[in-house]
Amino acid sequence: MQKDVAVVIGVGGMGQAITRRVGSGRKVLLADFNEATLRTAADLLRGEGHEVTSEVVDVSDHGSVRALAGAADALGRVTHVVHTAGLSPAQAPTEAILRVDLLGVALMLDEFVRVVAPGGAGVVIASMAGHFQSPLPAGQERALADTAARELLDLPFLAPDVVGSPGAAYTLAKRANALRVQAAAAVWGERHARINSISPGAISTPMGQQELDGESGETIRAMIDMSAAKRPGTPDDIASAAAFLLGPQADFITGTDLLVDGGVVAASRALMAAG
Repeated sequence: MQKDVAVVIGVGGMGQAITRRVGSGRKVLLADFNEATLRTAADLLRGEGHEVTSEVVDVSDHGSVRALAGAADALGRVTHVVHTAGLSPAQAPTEAILRVDLLGVALMLDEFVRVVAPGGAGVVIASMAGHFQSPLPAGQERALADTAARELLDLPFLAPDVVGSPGAAYTLAKRANALRVQAAAAVWGERHARINSISPGAISTPMGQQELDGESGETIRAMIDMSAAKRPGTPDDIASAAAFLLGPQADFITGTDLLVDGGVVAASRALMAAG
């Protein structure tokens, strides 16, 4: 019997943890921009018994994402699609964050809906940062949700000099991720498939540590301290949420964002309401 296919885009800490949760008994297609990182992750997961194929992908390039979707389809029945690829404000300038974190998600949603199997599901890793985005005009929210991917970065309010700092770009991109997923749910539903997003809080990954060591580190630590959990999250925390959203227990859940942040956003909003 042919095995189903799980696609994991982005092989950092969260991508590897999710692969371990959903990859058993399936063919796994791992994809990442960094060929050396991809090769290391694929070898590690093969050593743990997973059946892994790997493909280099540039999520900001339409042709590259389309080729990845085609490669997944060629492997078999695509039942799981996980998009974790992204850049943080400490890693990249504004323009790169908009291309990878915002456009990259839009392209993945468009291309993988063509190949996802009936009954399949996808998860996009967004961020709690999107929940801190200042309210946008309704027209901008609609544009972020519905504008064709090829035209998305031509929107005037997404010009890098208008968006501003990498931190502002990241927050806006993650808000856009949730909006794109919400809008995409109907189209994925036509394939009898589901799509959701997860907004992690501060997670103990190399990228998360980079942020803690950067300009926003003090703010992030203060947010963790006032949260209910009072700790950073782990990649396994996110993998558990992803496994739930990808699994049969969540077959009535689509087009939504699951906040997995240890209570940071709740505490912040309670503090603002009290103030």
